[in-house]
Amino acid sequence: MRSQNTGLNVYWNLLIYVAAVVILLAVLGPPLWRIVYPWPYREVIERYAEANGLDPYLVAAVIRVESSFRANATSPKGARGLMQIMPSTGEWIASEMHLADFHVDRLFEVELNIKMGTWYLRHLTEQFRRELEVTLAAYNGGRGNVKTWLEQGIWSGQHSDIERIPFPETRKYVLRVLRTYAIYRELH
Repeated sequence: MRSQNTGLNVYWNLLIYVAAVVILLAVLGPPLWRIVYPWPYREVIERYAEANGLDPYLVAAVIRVESSFRANATSPKGARGLMQIMPSTGEWIASEMHLADFHVDRLFEVELNIKMGTWYLRHLTEQFRRELEVTLAAYNGGRGNVKTWLEQGIWSGQHSDIERIPFPETRKYVLRVLRTYAIYRELH
């Protein structure tokens, strides 16, 4: 029963957060919020989101959470660029995309990072049957880990039991991207 109640709490917390954002937008106005939630590289994001059948607001949310739109961002674990692609993942993506001139330092290039990141996000979306929470968990926590969690019943992949995601960082990441996604959809 506790797990079900916790799942409902996560759901209600997200709903309350989205409602609060909508109210704040109404009170403070979209221009102020667009300063807090900018959308740099919009044209590039929209182009590659469309090419990969993704919602550009989702891509913007992933980038905001991953790197705060800093093209030169590097995580403590070594992920690079706007969409925080790990070098090994970048090499695999480049191979799958047949990018002959790829080198991991190119992950700092805005257009290439978004091109590769959106391709990978689409790949995960297809692998995980378009289940957004699962796709986001795989983007952050690794697709192999997520596949194991689902197969072993550790996590159902449902929004209602996000708290069962074993990695706290991934759990927080999924919730942050979902909140940011809702904000970008409302603002832009």
